[in-house]
Amino acid sequence: MIHFKYYIVVLLSMFFLSKLDAQDISGRTIMQQVKDRPDGNTRYSEMTMKLINKRGRERVRKVKSYSMDIGVDKKTIMFFDYPGDVKGTGFLTWDYDQIGKDDDKWLYLPAMKKTRRISGASAKKDYFMGTDFTYDDMGSRNVDEDEHKLLREETIDGHNCWVVESTSKDSRDIYSKKISWIRKDCLVAVKVEYYDKLDKLHRKLILSEINKINGFWMAQKLHMENVQTMHQTTLLIEHPKFNIDLAENSLTVAKLEKGTI
Repeated sequence: MIHFKYYIVVLLSMFFLSKLDAQDISGRTIMQQVKDRPDGNTRYSEMTMKLINKRGRERVRKVKSYSMDIGVDKKTIMFFDYPGDVKGTGFLTWDYDQIGKDDDKWLYLPAMKKTRRISGASAKKDYFMGTDFTYDDMGSRNVDEDEHKLLREETIDGHNCWVVESTSKDSRDIYSKKISWIRKDCLVAVKVEYYDKLDKLHRKLILSEINKINGFWMAQKLHMENVQTMHQTTLLIEHPKFNIDLAENSLTVAKLEKGTI
């Protein structure tokens, strides 16, 4: 049934893509297609994070991530394996697609043996574990949390892209708008620019090593740069797996504090 559902989604996506090329479309339509891009019902990956300060000094962290769709919502749990000072740290997020409903997020700190709940306001503004990604970046958003406008089309590295401007409706967000370059052939972003409340470029995300793995398109390298502080984060996604056996009760605070599912 999973494979049948996947092929139906792919066929529908191909149909909509042909329609998108054949007529004028809205930015919202494009971003909804991006959100609906098939990525399996469950997912696993190992990640290497490189935190780079303005002097070029690197810190490396290794993470394991499990994720599961629950209807239109999503649950994700991450465990830090390396280095020793963060080993055992865990992050759990329940992302809700309902507009106006804040996601539930928890961070477990083993040194304190304490779980910290991340509030809605903090999720919008605070950075995740010293990276250049906010807690909000680590989850997903309802398409209608932003206003979307198709600005133009551009070619990047030989790939035709839509350029879409998305303006946040939530005053708690640290950005006023973001501009995304979306590849037409696979509906994966290759670049995203985030602008602050003064409409100045704040962060820039470059996505590369875009591959089709087990039938699913994904970017395996994400490089986020805060152009105002000169701090950078590179995220390498390794050994991705899709449609793995994963129980919903594995994505709980109890499992987070245990350090394993």
